Amino acid sequence: GAGENLENTMAAFHHAVNIGTDMLELDCHLTKDEQVVVSHDENLKRSTGVDVNISDLKYSELPPYLCKLDVTFQKECHCEGKDNRIPLLKEVFEAFPQTPVNIDIKVNNNVLIKKVSELVSQYKREHLTVWGNVSYEVVSKCLKENADIPIIFCLQRVLLLLGLFYTGLLPFIPFKEEFLEIPMPSIILKLKEPQKMTRSQKFIIWLADTLLMRKALFDHLTARGIQVYIWVLNEEQEYKRAFDLGATGVMTDYPTKLKEFLHNYP
Repeated sequence: GAGENLENTMAAFHHAVNIGTDMLELDCHLTKDEQVVVSHDENLKRSTGVDVNISDLKYSELPPYLCKLDVTFQKECHCEGKDNRIPLLKEVFEAFPQTPVNIDIKVNNNVLIKKVSELVSQYKREHLTVWGNVSYEVVSKCLKENADIPIIFCLQRVLLLLGLFYTGLLPFIPFKEEFLEIPMPSIILKLKEPQKMTRSQKFIIWLADTLLMRKALFDHLTARGIQVYIWVLNEEQEYKRAFDLGATGVMTDYPTKLKEFLHNYP
C-alpha cells in the first residue's frame, strides 16, 4: 500500500485491511536492542533522510519516516502520510490477529530469525504467516528454526523450479515451499526509460518474462497447493495479466485500485 500511505506503517496496514486486503506483505529488521521492526531498508537514508542503520540504533532512537516518499514501483509517484513511525512486528500481530502476514526476513541474522519465530509462536500465527527471503541460506535457517511456518521459494529454488518445469520433471519432485512470490519482469520496462536500455537488457527482460509468466506453471503449482503471488503490480492491465495467468494474488502499492479491479474482474 505504499502508494496510498507511507510504506510499512501501521496506517498503511490499517488502510489495506479496512478495504479488504487478504494479506499484508512486510519486511523485518532487528534493532540494536533486539526489537523486530517493520522496515524495507536496513539503512534509513532513503526513508528517513538520516544516514543510519537500524541495527546500530535502539528502537527508541529510530528516526521517523519522511512525510513524503517515492513509490518504488510507480514511476514519478510520491506518497505522503502523517503516520511516520517505524512499527514493531508485534504491533502488527496485535492489530491484525486474523490477517495473514507475509514476512521478508531482510538480513541474514540468526537472532532476527529466532525473534520472528518466537513472535509468530507467541501470537499463535503459524497458520497465518509465511516467511523467507531471496537467499537460500536465510530460507534454510527459517525452516530449521520453525518448520511450522510456511516458507517461500528463494531465488536459487525458483531457478530449480523453472529448470524442472521446462524439462518436464516438475510433477515428480516434491517441494517444501508453499508460496512462490515472483516479479513480473515486464514492469521493469515501465519503471526504467526503454530508450536508455540496451537491446541486450531488453532481451533479458523479455526472456525472463517469457520463462516466468507461464499459466501452465502457475496452474500446476496451484494444483499442488502452492500459492503464486506476483509483485509489485500497480496498473489494471498488470492485474489482469496476473490473474489471467492463474496467480493466486498480487502485491500492490494501490490496494484501493486493486479492490476496484477485482470487483469488476469476471
